[in-house]
Amino acid sequence: MTQIKLHNTRTRKKEVFAPLDPDNVRMYVCGPTVYDRAHMGNARAAVVFDVLYRLLRQVYGADHVTYVRNFTDVDDKINAKAAETGRPISEITAETTQWYLDDMGALGVMEPDEMPRATAYIGQMIDMIAGLIESGHAYEAEGHVLFSVKSYSDYGKLSGRSVDDMIAGARVEVAPYKRDAMDFVLWKPSTPDLPGWGSPWGRGRPGWHIECSAMSYELLGETFDIHGGGNDLMFPHHENEIAQSCCAHPEGGFARFWLHNEMLQVEGKKMSKSLGNFFTVRDLLDQGIPGEVIRFVMLSTHYRKPMDWKAEKVEEAEKTLRKWHKVALGAPPGKPLPLMVEDLSDDLNTSKGLYWLAHMADDLRQYRRWCQQGVKFELSGDYLQQGIDSVEKLAETFSGSANLLGILTEEIGEWAALPAADLSGLSKKLSETRRKAMQTKDFTELDRLKAALVGAGVEVRMSKEGVELIPTPDFDPAKLEGLE
Repeated sequence: MTQIKLHNTRTRKKEVFAPLDPDNVRMYVCGPTVYDRAHMGNARAAVVFDVLYRLLRQVYGADHVTYVRNFTDVDDKINAKAAETGRPISEITAETTQWYLDDMGALGVMEPDEMPRATAYIGQMIDMIAGLIESGHAYEAEGHVLFSVKSYSDYGKLSGRSVDDMIAGARVEVAPYKRDAMDFVLWKPSTPDLPGWGSPWGRGRPGWHIECSAMSYELLGETFDIHGGGNDLMFPHHENEIAQSCCAHPEGGFARFWLHNEMLQVEGKKMSKSLGNFFTVRDLLDQGIPGEVIRFVMLSTHYRKPMDWKAEKVEEAEKTLRKWHKVALGAPPGKPLPLMVEDLSDDLNTSKGLYWLAHMADDLRQYRRWCQQGVKFELSGDYLQQGIDSVEKLAETFSGSANLLGILTEEIGEWAALPAADLSGLSKKLSETRRKAMQTKDFTELDRLKAALVGAGVEVRMSKEGVELIPTPDFDPAKLEGLE
């Protein structure tokens, strides 16, 4: 079995990934707060962990991976949106959730196995909070319930910072009912105009952090394999998740591997509304940039490095993908190239994965040219050693390898489809020319037609059954003008 290595944020080193149960590999990733369109930073996290999901399914089997990504549908930002627009909260969250799914689908992001909504797990959150109070890790104060950070000695180990450092570098909410400045809210009271649920501490709503702990416990258990998200969530969200989860379930270990993707920049600058370079996925899609192109640009940078969105990267990605779609020629996806799987398993080295695709695409073009020219050849030894013994099988390997990265798929690849080519007239003409040549033994015109077709990027196959004309990746219909 392929060995996967992942950089574990908690240990700050690359480690061999060995799941608790190879028959049920479990991953949780923090999803969006559904109050507006997903921006490009949201999209990068979705694409990164989609690639990891695809890799885990490839290595362990599609039926042996459980991927959970949540939707935060109770939050002060959502409340503010409702107050601003006058629309019901349920309507806003339902609409925005579907926007997110549609936009991520346009990028080729597969839907996780579970997509829990926070509001469906309020009861589980209340139970977890009650347990934390009982064990002395949380306390009630003025209708709020707060987690006592000092009660958990390992707080800060994920980010590697001391509590004092975190206080100095964070916006800590100052409140008179807090015992300590770092204590964070598990439950807070709700006024009649805000969403609220009954609880032992009065009508209220959960804090942000508790939802992920409650949902991951219910769906994945007290200990699971991977927890992921953007590195902006490392503190305070993920630190708080670890603290409350480990204190609520001390017999478990919560997440064993932590993965964080770096942030996104635009033309070398941090994306922000104040700089005027903030845009959503939908903004780009509406500008006519295909989702597959957006995904390609993201894959070209390693997930732990800042990704710089540049116009020239978009142009280059589109050109490359158009070529690759022509190379694939609709070949059914086979098993991905083992060498590519091996490199992708080295901490999601997507740029090396793209290198292998480029390598296979170049070889496929060359092999097909030789086929058209009748040149005898053998595939390279690297391919033969990996069981790829024909051009057709290499094409299937190319498609399967691309699909592993979530590109050249039917779902998002229609934009680059080859133009329809009606070669029936030329096929008929070539058949008639061939018949006459066999009679007269003058093959001049037949050779001229064949050469013109090959020059236009058409593969010519002639047999006892007849003539077959097949457009290749180099097909240029303009070069066929005047032949019929």
